[in-house]
Order: sequence, then C-alpha cells, then structure tokens
Amino acid sequence: MKQGLQFKFSQQLSMTPQLQQAIRLLQLSQLELQQEIQQTLEANPLLEQEEHDDPLRDHEDDVAAVQEEWDQNYSAELMGAVGQHDAEHDAFMFGCGKETLHDHLRWQLRLSHCTEVDEAIGLALIDAIDDNGYLQATLSDISAALSEQLDELIEEDEVAVMLKRIQQFDPVGVGARDVSECLLLQLNQLAKDTPYLQHAKIAVQEHLSLLASRDYRTLARQLKLNEQQLASVLSIIQQLQPHPGESYSNADDDYVIPDVLVRKKNNRWIVELNPQSLPKLKVNESYAALIQDAKQSDDMSYIRHHLQEAKWFIRSIESRNETLLKVATTIVQRQQAFFEHGEEAMKPMILADVAQAIEMHESTVSRVTSQKYMHTPRGVFELKYFFSSQLRTEQGEDASSTAIRALLKKLVAAENPRKPLSDNKLTQLMADQGIQVARRTIAKYREALNIPPSSQRKRLI
Repeated sequence: MKQGLQFKFSQQLSMTPQLQQAIRLLQLSQLELQQEIQQTLEANPLLEQEEHDDPLRDHEDDVAAVQEEWDQNYSAELMGAVGQHDAEHDAFMFGCGKETLHDHLRWQLRLSHCTEVDEAIGLALIDAIDDNGYLQATLSDISAALSEQLDELIEEDEVAVMLKRIQQFDPVGVGARDVSECLLLQLNQLAKDTPYLQHAKIAVQEHLSLLASRDYRTLARQLKLNEQQLASVLSIIQQLQPHPGESYSNADDDYVIPDVLVRKKNNRWIVELNPQSLPKLKVNESYAALIQDAKQSDDMSYIRHHLQEAKWFIRSIESRNETLLKVATTIVQRQQAFFEHGEEAMKPMILADVAQAIEMHESTVSRVTSQKYMHTPRGVFELKYFFSSQLRTEQGEDASSTAIRALLKKLVAAENPRKPLSDNKLTQLMADQGIQVARRTIAKYREALNIPPSSQRKRLI
C-alpha cells in the first residue's frame, strides 16, 4: 500500500467549560445559586459583590450607635438587678427553638412532684409517645424494661397509674393508646351537663368504625337518636383533636424566595426579576490592574486565569437571568387569562410551546422552570405549575387539566353535604359544560386533590 496525506473536514459539537457552567447555573434553585455565588466569591479574589448605595446608611449608623449605647446601659442594670439566670431563661428570652411535645410533657412531669421511681416511669412513658401524642409501647414492655434498667421490680399496675397521670397533662388526649381512648379522654374534660355528652362517649367507644365510614343511619339506630339529635352528637365529636401532639410538630415552615415578580400596571402585566434575590457581581478593578505590573509569569498567569473565570461567571449569571426573564414573560403572555380570572381560565401549555416562542430547546426551558418561583397577585407559584396537559371539549377547543381540576374543586365545594356528588354525577356535570372526561379521569383528579369519595364526604351538619 502507498501511504499519503489526506484532508478531511468534519463538524462536531463540544461542551466548553463555559457552556457547562452556564447550563449548571441555569438549573440551580435560588438557594443553590446563592451558595454557588458565595463559594465563587470566596475562591476568586478578582470577583466581588457590588455594594448598594444607601443614602440613609449614615443616619442609620448614628441611630444604631445610640441604640447600642442605650442597650448596653439597660442590659447592665437589668442583669445587675436580676442576678444569676439559667438556661431556661435564656431559651425563653432569645427563642432558641420551638418547644417539642416531649419537652412540654417532661416539663409538666417535673412539676408533678413525683418520687424517683415514678419520675423514671413517667420519662419512659413520655419517650414511648410519638409526635402525634399516642403511646407506642405496651405497659408490659415498659415495666419489663424499667425493671431491668432500675434493677428493681416495676409492676405493670405502677406503669398504668403513671400513665393515667400523664393522660391528664396538656395537650388533652396525650398518652392514648388508640383513637377511641384519645377522643374519650377529651370528652371526659367537658362539663358533665353538656347535652348528648354520654351519647358521644358511647359513639367513640363502641361505634368508631361507623363514624369513620360515615354510616350515620346505622349509628343513629344504634344510639336510638333521630337525625337532629345525631347531628348534635357529631358536632361535639368534630370539635375533638384526633392528633393532640400535632400543634407541637417539629415540621419547619418552608420559605420561598421568588425569582420573578409579576404585577399589573396600566392594564398591562409586567414581568421583572426579583432585584433582592441576586447580588450584583463585578470584577475587582484593583486586582485586574495588577496584570500590567506583574513581573513574574506565575503571578501574571494567576491573575489572568482568575480574571477570565470571573468574567465567565458574570456572563453565565447574566445569561441565566436573561433566559429566566424570557421564559417567565412568555408564560405570563400565554397564561394572561389565569392572572385575570384564576385557575379555571388556565390554558393548556407544554414546554415545546415556550421553547418555540423563545427559540430555545425544550431541555433549556425544563431547566429554567425547575425550582424557580414566580410571585403574582394570586400567590407564589413554581414556573412548572403553568404547564399542563390538554383535553378536548365539545366546542373543539382545548381545556387545561389544571382548569378542570379547579372546576372539580368548585363543584365539590358547592355540593349538598347531605347528598354529595358521585364521580358519575361529576362526569355528567362536566359534560354539561362541554368538557368530555371519563369517570376514571375524574377519580384520578379527585384523588390528586385529596378529595375523598362521595361516601366519605356525606355530612349531617
């Protein structure tokens, strides 16, 4: 074979580091982006954050100085007068955290003036109570564990007596072993002359299954009451709390910082980025000027490298903001009926619709709408909320699944509680409005909205 040289032209798409960085920043949430910016500021000395000029800052500094001096004098006098303080006082004064159910029960136990053995039994019982307020261990298991721990025989009756005491603690109903006992403990706290109180106790003790299934006809027959009297009994039971520990839940509230702000001005919907969500970045001119004075090649290479990274990062942030604003503006334009009239006016829209409007790929739209939030006069929504599938109506138009769910909620809210609408009836009412949906679709939407079936929605009051 004869060897030779040959030219060949080809094209291929490669992911540059700058493009990879821009794509990665595009899909970050607000909190993740702030963390990324903070890490980059710490790692790159040529990148810095612009400070906002505040004409009131000098005045605020003067006020703060006077306030600090007053606080120091006041604190010194207060601490000198009060003297020593404990950890509980600090927790109360400075709000170290929300009190848990177990902390609240232990505090009441310490005020009960129990013996050491009774206190050990009480602590064991409190530890066995879950966050809803129910005892999750049997008395025999607790007595056996305490006997081994204290090296002393603890009778099951002693544990039962201590449980009775804990069941008198706040919140009412805590320490119950099942729902029936929990409700009964709360009923025992009501005044004895409460009308139909005895019937309510019998209902929660012996007929809890009928209450759960809303079989009011059978329940009225068992209690020998007419419909009006049964309604009075149900009114008492519905005021009870089946989860007494719920108010002490440790679940933290989730707070969302909106990326986009939407408001109406002069009959026009205006879309803008949240100016408080992102800091303004710039290149440190003092460090950048050192490139001209750098005598060693290593210093010049170091400064030039970080300068280029700072510029790339700023461009990536600007590109992210521009793309986010384009997508949000397109969403508001296409869903203007939602902002004017609510969920029932939502239009069907998919990622491809927005991608075609802004001339970008669907994957880009998917990234920019993930974990991004929009603050509107109707509330705060994730951008993905505005995308929904479509269903055909009799008029030949397309209806959004979000609008259908909103209509379903409206129909259920307006139904007669004595005769709730079945899924078949809801399907028929939808058809009367020109929306053809199957019964199983109605059932799927109803379950997604956490709406129970008609048999569980029936009420006497």
